Amino acid sequence: MNTRAQISILVFLLSALLAACAAPPPTPLPPTATPTATTTPTPTIVWFPPTNTPTAAPTLAPIPTLDLASEAGPELFRDDFSDETFWSVSGSAQGAAAIANNHITLTASASKVYLYTLRRQPLLSNFYLEITASPNLCRGADEYGLFIRTTADFDYYRFGFSCDGRAHVDRLYRGAANAMQVWAGFPFLPAGPADVRLGVWADGQELRFYANGHYLFSVTDSVLYTGTLGLYIRSAGEAGMSVSFSDLVVYSLP
Repeated sequence: MNTRAQISILVFLLSALLAACAAPPPTPLPPTATPTATTTPTPTIVWFPPTNTPTAAPTLAPIPTLDLASEAGPELFRDDFSDETFWSVSGSAQGAAAIANNHITLTASASKVYLYTLRRQPLLSNFYLEITASPNLCRGADEYGLFIRTTADFDYYRFGFSCDGRAHVDRLYRGAANAMQVWAGFPFLPAGPADVRLGVWADGQELRFYANGHYLFSVTDSVLYTGTLGLYIRSAGEAGMSVSFSDLVVYSLP
C-alpha cells in the first residue's frame, strides 16, 4: 500500500471517529403557552359619584281666584257686626254667641256642642254673599259655617267647613238632615286656624259655593227658596272651640 492510500484511510477513520463523538442536535422544546391573566373583576372606585338629577315635577297651574262681587248686582246690605240687635246672641254654661270689636264670636266651652246664631232680617231669596270666618280654637273635625234660606220652622241649607280642610253642604228639613254635597277636601282650604272667606251664590234652585275666591261645588234643590242667614259651630272633639265671623256683604243678582 502506498503512502497516499494510507493517508486517505487515516482521514476516513478520523472523520468517522469525530462523527461518533459529536453530540446529537438538540430536540426543540415545545413552545411554552403564555399564561393568560385571570379576569377577576376589580371594582372601580368612583371618588366623586355623579348626583342623580331628579325628574322635574309637573308645574301645577295656579287656580285663579274669582271676583264674584264684581259679577253680582248692587249691594243689598253689609254688616260690620257693630249692632247686636240683628242677631240672636246669648250665653250658657256650654257656650255663647257675642258681638264685640266688629266680630260675632261663637264659643263652645265643652265637647259635642252645637251652637248657632240667626240674623233676624232680611229675608233673602236670590243673592251673592261673602263673610269671613276666623277660627280661634279649632281642631280636626270641629266644624263651622253658615245657614242660608233659614225658615221660621228652622229649615235651612248648611254650608260647613272642618278644621282639617274639608267642606260640605247639607239641608235640614222638617228635622231631618240630607247631604247635598258630602265632605270633600280642597288644597286651598286651610287645615287649622286660618281665615276663610266664604261665598254663596244662590239663584233659584242652584246654589254655588266658594272659599277664598275659589269655586268648590254646586247643588240643585227645589225645597227652600227664601229665608234668613245664620252662623254656627259644632265641637267634635273632647275640647271646646271658638270661631269669629266678620265683614258680611250681601249683593243682589244681576
